[in-house]
Amino acid sequence: MKAPLHLGHSITRREDQRFLTGTGRYTDDTAPAEALAVLFVRSPHAHARIDGIDKTGALGSPGVVAVYTAQDTAADRLGHLPAVSEIKDAAGSRHREPAHLPMPVGKVRHVGDIVAMIVAGTLDQARDAADALAVDYEELPAVVTVAQALAPGAALLHDDVPGNLMCRWSKGDAAATDAAFARAAHVATLAIRSPRQIVHYMETRAAWSAYDAASDLVTVTFASQGVQIPHRLMCERVLNVAKDKLRLITEDVGGGFGPKYPIYAEPTLIAWATRKLGRGLRWTCDRSDLALSDSHARDLMATGELALDADGRFIGLRVRAEANYGAYVSMFAPTIPTTGMAKVISGLYRIPAIRLDFDCAFTNTVPVDAIRGAGKPEALYLLERLVDLAAHETGRSPLELRRLNLLAPADMPYAAASGYTYDAGDCPRLFETALQKADMAGFDARRTASEAAGRRRGLGLSCHLHGTGGIADEHAVVEVGPDRLTARVGTQSQGQGHETVFAQILASALGVPIERIEVRQGDTRSIPRGGGTGGSSSTIISGTTLTRAADVVIQRGRDLAAERLEAAPADIVYRAGTFEVVGTDRRVGLFELAASTPFVGDAVFADKIESFPTGVMVCEVEVDPETGATRVDRLTAVTDAGVVVNPRLLAGQIHGGIVHGLGNVLMEEAVYDEQTGQLLSGTLMDYALPHADDVPDLKVETIATPSPNNFLGMKGIGELPTNGVPAAVGNAILDALRPLGVRHLDMPITAHKVWKALQR
Repeated sequence: MKAPLHLGHSITRREDQRFLTGTGRYTDDTAPAEALAVLFVRSPHAHARIDGIDKTGALGSPGVVAVYTAQDTAADRLGHLPAVSEIKDAAGSRHREPAHLPMPVGKVRHVGDIVAMIVAGTLDQARDAADALAVDYEELPAVVTVAQALAPGAALLHDDVPGNLMCRWSKGDAAATDAAFARAAHVATLAIRSPRQIVHYMETRAAWSAYDAASDLVTVTFASQGVQIPHRLMCERVLNVAKDKLRLITEDVGGGFGPKYPIYAEPTLIAWATRKLGRGLRWTCDRSDLALSDSHARDLMATGELALDADGRFIGLRVRAEANYGAYVSMFAPTIPTTGMAKVISGLYRIPAIRLDFDCAFTNTVPVDAIRGAGKPEALYLLERLVDLAAHETGRSPLELRRLNLLAPADMPYAAASGYTYDAGDCPRLFETALQKADMAGFDARRTASEAAGRRRGLGLSCHLHGTGGIADEHAVVEVGPDRLTARVGTQSQGQGHETVFAQILASALGVPIERIEVRQGDTRSIPRGGGTGGSSSTIISGTTLTRAADVVIQRGRDLAAERLEAAPADIVYRAGTFEVVGTDRRVGLFELAASTPFVGDAVFADKIESFPTGVMVCEVEVDPETGATRVDRLTAVTDAGVVVNPRLLAGQIHGGIVHGLGNVLMEEAVYDEQTGQLLSGTLMDYALPHADDVPDLKVETIATPSPNNFLGMKGIGELPTNGVPAAVGNAILDALRPLGVRHLDMPITAHKVWKALQR
């Protein structure tokens, strides 16, 4: 099988025409007006026993059709919202996973836990009914941090989880790591706190439903990162219905970034209530509810130690971490901080011995899961800050210490001591290209100019990588009709440009105009298998599988053409959309052939999902010592994305990932009151996001070292820049402040935090 030809062209995204003209099909836009409105009543307490719920006032409120509570869901035996990944402790025991019911029975465990579902004619009527709903709470002590949760005598979230300990997880060779530290000439040590973060995508989660009484079919249209996994879990684990009695649909999605991947209570309850009422329902999450209902991320305390020999070579790394999982185990949460860190903690360096130890705890906060980077930005912030500190403590420059320890092309594939194998890369080329593109030679002059203006200029480096993940349950189908190809895939775009990239891959593989290719996603009826989109792996999964399906199209088409042209299949070749008999003028076009006999080609994913894209960033900042304000002045990113399908879309992914990383390092933080468990940053008045003027001009360069893990040589890129930016910006700020006596600052590095450090 040959790789598609003519890839690498920067064609314009096909889907942008509808997005930019207001004709996108987002969930809330497509909901029928006659659907009943749904409002979820959420707990105002972080931890409380529910002593009773009086529905009388709410049911008597005008327009109310139904009020449901946990008593109703328990009566119908609704099941648990499960995790689909797992971690195990040293004894081989799986992480503890207490019941996470769509509505908790008897007790709420975080502000925002659902206590009731109100269905009414309009949303305003549902809100009036919510005011009339009487819930009797007995407030209980809350634990918000891992230290609080694991303290002796701490209040328990779940009776079946002693000490609130979800899992004690470790990775790496402890004995080899201890031996490395025993012979170390120097050890650099750093403790960090990586703040909790919330994704504020432009489109909040939403869902609407319809009911077909004749077939007893419930259809739910909702914003997601893939319908097949929620469909399986809803049917088999929560609703206990046959799969042909529930259809899930996702059309256009206005941003996902991770939190639209998990199964959630709201669409599950809508599916359940739709069948009970025999009526269509609609729900849209408002911005304040988003912060209390959509999964959070990060929230990590970690202490790292980096051991060096006398020559400055890295010989060992130890990390001791505490991961806050929130009140329940979300769908992918077990592996996010743990194996997420393990995948990248070796960085782009040779580190022969690594040991990670995690305490994972439940707290009275919103559950965490994947957000762009999924455990890796905080891991690389720790590692890259340690490298800078080690350089300064041993009298070396951060640049030279990195250069000394970089992996070489001859090291690839590299079996990292953390248990993962990096597939392919040229780290020295990345590094030197980044330094050249960043104009390192002119830095001293720029620093002098900044100082003359009363500001401190700093330079920071970040050598980073990503380990692609996701679920590769892919069965791609390419249908050949009389005038077009229709491709059905199990991934789900949330703005990445799948309709363009996948059509481009098929057009190249089959030699047909891209305008005659339609890509469809997000329907469990027509696409029963798929793993959705997460882990920066969609192009690897769907791209390779579509190419294999295209080969099957050619094989099946050759057989049909042989009958049509009265020749042996072996005598027929396929070129640029046409089957022809070798050495003759007899030929038939692909679409002409399908006009009389439509046919399909299909394939299942057959490559490795893993790839390790790599990058080096160079950042320059100016810090105003009077106010603490930081301005990111220059940012250069050089990435190795393997074989590139569409450079324009790749650049867009890098730009978006950089901006996401800037928000992480400079301003984003979900803040809880540590006594009450109240979320203090629940709206955009309290939770800062980057604006256009926070983003410098970006220099982006790519090189290509093909991955051997898939036959197209691609690597997933969407999360790589988000992984690298925090460390590059953080190192730049600390470089500016180091002469003033500031050793380290945790994210987010706000103006206030910088100012306070300078006052000390």
